[in-house]
Amino acid sequence: MSLFTGSGVAIVTPFTETGVNYEVLEKLIEFHISNHTDCIVICGTTGEASTMTDEEQLECIRFTVEKVNKRVPVIAGTGSNYTEHALHLTRKAEEVGADAALIVTPYYNKTTQKGLYEHYAYIANNVKIPIVLYNVPSRTGIAIEPTTAAQLAEIENIIAVKEASGNISTITEMMALCGDKLDLYSGNDDQVVPLMSIGGKGVISVAANIVPRDLHDLVQKFMDGDLAGSRKMQLDMMPLNKALFSEVNPIPVKEAMNILGMEAGPCRLPLTSMDDSNRDKLMGAMQDYGLKF
Repeated sequence: MSLFTGSGVAIVTPFTETGVNYEVLEKLIEFHISNHTDCIVICGTTGEASTMTDEEQLECIRFTVEKVNKRVPVIAGTGSNYTEHALHLTRKAEEVGADAALIVTPYYNKTTQKGLYEHYAYIANNVKIPIVLYNVPSRTGIAIEPTTAAQLAEIENIIAVKEASGNISTITEMMALCGDKLDLYSGNDDQVVPLMSIGGKGVISVAANIVPRDLHDLVQKFMDGDLAGSRKMQLDMMPLNKALFSEVNPIPVKEAMNILGMEAGPCRLPLTSMDDSNRDKLMGAMQDYGLKF
């Protein structure tokens, strides 16, 4: 069975100047569950895990698992460019009850496709928790090639891939090779419908931080056979999606949440506050979409 079908939110981590604001994080979790978000993804890219200490990251995972309390699946970001470190984080996420681990490809030091296979295989073979591959070459400098994904799909607990490469041709080739051995989730909010058309199960979404019900409905319409309705939602959301990526994620989505009174707090350096001109465009896109603030 699939881990989930629908919209998983790549949830932000609400920071204060000194740490994580767990009171707000709990409010955000309840907001998502009440608005039909199908899965919570904690400590991913949007959650700024790369600026968190291991202690902060693991506590956020533990806290989220506890507060969600099995109402929806919780996927924990546990990737690292050091394989042993990724394994350590994944084991800890497994210990506190995360439903799966999202593991990004190694960054900076990168590796070969052989190294990618061995990295993921080593982690998967030393835990029981399901693993979601995370392919985002614009951030990491390396992509999981379709043949490598097909090899990894043969490992029992490697069950899915979050695809944020944006390369529809390559993703289609991957799906042709993997079939039902690897579930596909769009990692780009502007490609949800295209990826579902080749067998995707939904999205791990940034925009869902502010419009969770819409992302759920977009996927549900497609799954229910309302392709025209799903396509319309995808196209209507394009200006908002564009504004949410006018600067490096999660700068704009945290700004949008703060505008909406959701208390997302600041980003951590090296991410900064949003440029005024882009903020104005973001507010305009939010208003045009129908968001009230």
